[in-house]
Amino acid sequence: MPNFTVNQMREAMDSPHNIRNMSVIAHVDHGKSTLTDSLVARAGIIAAADAGDKRTTDTRQDEQDRCITIKSTGVSLFFEMREETKESIPAESDKDKGFYINLVDSPGHVDFSSEVTAALRITDGALVVVDSVSGVSVQTETVLRQSLQERVKPVLMVNKLDRVILELQAQLEDTYQNFIKILENVNVIIATYMDEVCGDLQVFPDKGTVAFGSGLQSWGFTLTHFAKLYAEKFKTDHNKLIKKLWGDHFFNNKTGKWSKKQEDGTVRGFNKFVLEPIFRMFKLIMEEQTEKYTKLINMVGVKLTNDEKALTGKPLVKTVMRKWLSASDALLEMIVIHLPSPAAAQKYRVETLRGTHGRRRG
Repeated sequence: MPNFTVNQMREAMDSPHNIRNMSVIAHVDHGKSTLTDSLVARAGIIAAADAGDKRTTDTRQDEQDRCITIKSTGVSLFFEMREETKESIPAESDKDKGFYINLVDSPGHVDFSSEVTAALRITDGALVVVDSVSGVSVQTETVLRQSLQERVKPVLMVNKLDRVILELQAQLEDTYQNFIKILENVNVIIATYMDEVCGDLQVFPDKGTVAFGSGLQSWGFTLTHFAKLYAEKFKTDHNKLIKKLWGDHFFNNKTGKWSKKQEDGTVRGFNKFVLEPIFRMFKLIMEEQTEKYTKLINMVGVKLTNDEKALTGKPLVKTVMRKWLSASDALLEMIVIHLPSPAAAQKYRVETLRGTHGRRRG
């Protein structure tokens, strides 16, 4: 059963600053529909364990059979933000009320690009999904260009990180450099096509506009999560620490100090504090080092049922990771904090519905 009522949704409609109209756009097979499942599960419409497998927004039989999205599908969801996230919510939004999100899952195949255009025309923000193995593809550029021409603000999800860990067995630094390459490619497209009226729309992990994770396994994170996690340990504000968790910031294990140059005994902050715990969790579970992974699971505060404790391999990885780093929490944080409400967006978007001389298009 959904964890919201019709009345709650109806009330949210009366608060335009608490509404988000957004599209999910990407190249075909980069994981839009599986990622959307995480949000649908968080709203209580499907079971959390089914997220990633259900492909809820692929409503047609041919979409289920072919495992691709053919028609844009809309779903309306209601969420109440977690207490620790409320401080970052835009001032004009009512922090004590829930958020009403109209989400449109659009096709990634070039043959159905008109569906993407239609989806972007009625939304104000876009979740751009990029496969971390394939990187930025031709259709990624096409749909991102379309969104920027419609003055739709993007946030980015670097998806399929599970494949990087399990299939490619990539090293930490190689994974970081791959992320850098993806972000550079995305930001070059944004810088090329963005409208000056909208301001700078480029996305950066240390600004909270980029998430990483796996839609199939329903886990994900932003740097904000880890910055808040380590802020107490370093006795600093998480807004300062987040800058050190990305880019050329290196941590010395012996001295406990940070530096901007890599020297002997130093490790890149992102690799040590973000990637290393995730890679270690995967490694211990897949190698069935029960005692060690049980200790790590307890350390990160994940509680498993007796049935879940009996799982092994990928099913256990998925269960632990979605409970530890919920994809829906990471996505919601980006959507609510960094995508505009209709009340904010229409001030600059309404002009795109008219021709250059004030005439309506076509």
